[in-house]
Amino acid sequence: MTKPSLPELLHAAVAAVGGTERPGQVTMAEAVAEAIDDGSHLLVQAGTGTGKSLGYLVPALAHGERVVVATATLALQRQLVERDLPRTVDALHPLLRRRPEFAMLKGRSNYLCLHRLHEGVPQDEEEGLFDQFEAAAPSSKLGQDLLRLRDWSDETESGDRDDLTPGVSDRAWAQVSVSSRECLGATKCAYGAECFAEMARERAKLAEVVVTNHALLAIDAIEGAPVLPQHEVLIVDEAHELVSRVTGVATGELTPGQVNRAVRRAAKLVNEKAADQLQTAAEGFERLMELALPGRLEEIPEDLNYALMALRDAARTVISAIGATRDKSVQDEDAVRKQALASVESVHDVAERIVGGSEYDVVWYERHDRFGASLRVAPMSVSGLLREKLFADRSVTLASATLKLGGDFNGVGASLGLAPEGTEGDDLPPWKGIDVGSPFDYRKQGILYVAKHLSRPARDGDRADMLDELTELIQAAGGRTLGLFSSMRAAQLAAEELRGRIPEFPILLQGEETLGELIKNFSADPKTCLFGTLSLWQGVDVPGASCQLVVMDKIPFPRPDDPLMSARQKAVEDAGGNGFMAVAATHAALLMAQGAGRLVRASGDRGVVAVLDQRLATARYGSYLKASLPDFWYTTDRNQVRKSLAAIDATARQTETDRT
Repeated sequence: MTKPSLPELLHAAVAAVGGTERPGQVTMAEAVAEAIDDGSHLLVQAGTGTGKSLGYLVPALAHGERVVVATATLALQRQLVERDLPRTVDALHPLLRRRPEFAMLKGRSNYLCLHRLHEGVPQDEEEGLFDQFEAAAPSSKLGQDLLRLRDWSDETESGDRDDLTPGVSDRAWAQVSVSSRECLGATKCAYGAECFAEMARERAKLAEVVVTNHALLAIDAIEGAPVLPQHEVLIVDEAHELVSRVTGVATGELTPGQVNRAVRRAAKLVNEKAADQLQTAAEGFERLMELALPGRLEEIPEDLNYALMALRDAARTVISAIGATRDKSVQDEDAVRKQALASVESVHDVAERIVGGSEYDVVWYERHDRFGASLRVAPMSVSGLLREKLFADRSVTLASATLKLGGDFNGVGASLGLAPEGTEGDDLPPWKGIDVGSPFDYRKQGILYVAKHLSRPARDGDRADMLDELTELIQAAGGRTLGLFSSMRAAQLAAEELRGRIPEFPILLQGEETLGELIKNFSADPKTCLFGTLSLWQGVDVPGASCQLVVMDKIPFPRPDDPLMSARQKAVEDAGGNGFMAVAATHAALLMAQGAGRLVRASGDRGVVAVLDQRLATARYGSYLKASLPDFWYTTDRNQVRKSLAAIDATARQTETDRT
């Protein structure tokens, strides 16, 4: 039997999922196959509707080696494991004459811990464990969640939190899960043979395709302790999120609450001298954290540095003491000891990292109304880390609808540790970028409108003219508006003001309900508007007449006082580059491209992306930002836009009338 061709395989897979073969999808599949065959790296921009998951799954399955697919969102993970992979494997089975296995793998804390469930939770103030089911009132929300979890534990085959519907609170889940540091290990745990996390890892070892998330991929690369099985091919979907997810994993945090928790957990397990030393260091750290001022700490103040050194040294003493003492009077001592050790090690590692003062780290202090004060430390850049850990010894394909910023892939490539495309060198991973386009005709389906007549937005200033413009646009569109704001405060002010001005158009606000409920309600009623910030720029998929106007209040540059972004910008400038374009403009371009992508989600969608910030039309960097957006028809004519919105609204209302 002759080996099936890639077009044959792709055709079978597309038919199996009920899709339509797209030219861009074929181009993408061929490029992925070529990159896998020659061991090179590929950046693929594939617009909404291209069918990019099959564009990489089919060539990966055809190649026959193990592939890891990492995504940023749970929704895409579930789509791959529950829809795309089962159907694709079934469709390709007769052609490949084999049935590739696939599995999903997440971090340990995503799985129910049977030891915690049956033996109890280590208690901070007392020795041993306590029964969380008895401690929580049965009538309380926590008690009800815990009882549901206990019942679910007898039914579930996966133990995966995301398979529990409806879900439970983070507080309840924390009672029945452990981090990798807290885990006893399969050989030491009485429930090791039944462990859900271990079973997931075993399934992953046997699978040809392993679906995971960016965070676990980062942990696997950064921490040097492999959690993913060996693989020859890596595919990163939603790749525009990778740098921020890796940065998140590589960021350390130290808070007074965290330190005090470590003190309580260790107190009963070590000698009095070691416990007192950690307690004294914790009190000194907490006093200073109450006095500190928010912002970046380019140099650690002397008194804070002494407090951190005392904390580091005391934590090190406690770690040694925990390892040297045993106390059989403590119920389930191993579990109690493991949790205490995890808490103290975390404090030690972050304190030591900050005191170490690496030139490649950024340290800052921040105070949150709800969570209090914290010290944070993050890498100045993760590009070197990614170049060294991600692109060695395997072929990597990175795919997203937004990777080509300002007309090329070099901005995103640089953030990933890649030299400009086409650059030769022994230590430079070879790569290429391709834009396979979109099946949508953006110039016919959408308008990009810039409100050039508005005053230039000032930071946190009153924008009465912007609110007037927004009101008129929503009225012209008949509702149907997704409002993307640069800050939560701006979204709240706009929602409050417009609810009074145009009560006939209900305005939903992020944070007032769960994101899922907001999107469901926004989709259900075309007159409704949805306002919010960051997660809405990237997380909304509402095809059809409910979303025909996407509004951005202003260009979403990072805040000037953002410690990490400003440090990265300064580092580029110190090296002779353009820090604003490399960091701030790239950040804004990526968000705007994602935000504009909310408008056209299907071939019948029509509408307007309105940017209420004159700088997109007047500033020098405006052309770079516009080149990062879909190729909509462009205008600054406010009257023309109102007429277009009114016509689109009339057509949508007529269609709704015809259906009823």
